[in-house]
Amino acid sequence: MLIRIVRMTFRPEAVSAFLENFEANKKFIRNFPGCHHLELWQDFSDKNIFVTYSHWESEAHLNQYRDSELFKSVWSFTKALFAEKPQAFSTKKLQEVAK
Repeated sequence: MLIRIVRMTFRPEAVSAFLENFEANKKFIRNFPGCHHLELWQDFSDKNIFVTYSHWESEAHLNQYRDSELFKSVWSFTKALFAEKPQAFSTKKLQEVAK
């Protein structure tokens, strides 16, 4: 399982456009082959910073998504709204600590 985290900072006037586009595409992204989980987070203090948190079956599945027309259309729209360069991380869970 690959966990993908993408941190994005938007221009203040672009936040609503990002949220509308995410809303329109979230089910398509979540139902893309190999995507097992998708969340959208907003920074607690800076309302212009958002993070997508997703689980992918494998790196190959993530790459298939990144090569898809869905990703190309969503990403080309989204990147035009950025105030800063996004940061992306691919990770794997090593352990979960219980109480």
